[in-house]
Amino acid sequence: MDNDVSAGSTTTVVGRLALGITLLAFGVGYADVIEGVTAADAVSLAHYVGGVALFVAGLLALRERDTASGTAFSALGALWFTWAVTAGSRLSDNAAGLFLLLFALVALSLTLGAAGGILDQGTYGLFFVSLLLLAIAHFAGNDGLGRIGGWFAVAAGAVAWYAATAALAHWPTALPRRAAGRGVTAAG
Repeated sequence: MDNDVSAGSTTTVVGRLALGITLLAFGVGYADVIEGVTAADAVSLAHYVGGVALFVAGLLALRERDTASGTAFSALGALWFTWAVTAGSRLSDNAAGLFLLLFALVALSLTLGAAGGILDQGTYGLFFVSLLLLAIAHFAGNDGLGRIGGWFAVAAGAVAWYAATAALAHWPTALPRRAAGRGVTAAG
């Protein structure tokens, strides 16, 4: 296995941990995994860890000239902060769906521009699918689709958590690659 371990800066690790924890809590709530735990129960965590801490991590990453992480963490910090302060407000399902759809587009941009490798692309890509499904669920009033979106958020959170932990523990962060032509014998 390729042991390419790109630790990134401490700021990147903290940002990935904050994002991972927030996504896990948010996703578990939407997926309805634990009885009595809803997405609304993740509001405090989303406000302070996902919103404030992630936004600050983004600013610090930008200060370190890490534009990819800085942009991602700042934008996602704004998402979580806004989601947390509007939670409990009487928004229409269409307004909530539009909010989620707009941030799904942000997550798509982060997926396409991820400079941190496959784990960052995986995190943002899974989060994009989650937000897209949750937006459609709000537009259509479909709780089942919302649960599936929650599971995608759980998966995104797990990938973000692994990326942070792998950087700290020096675990592999790249998929193994085969050399071109390896394993193919010449006919002779």
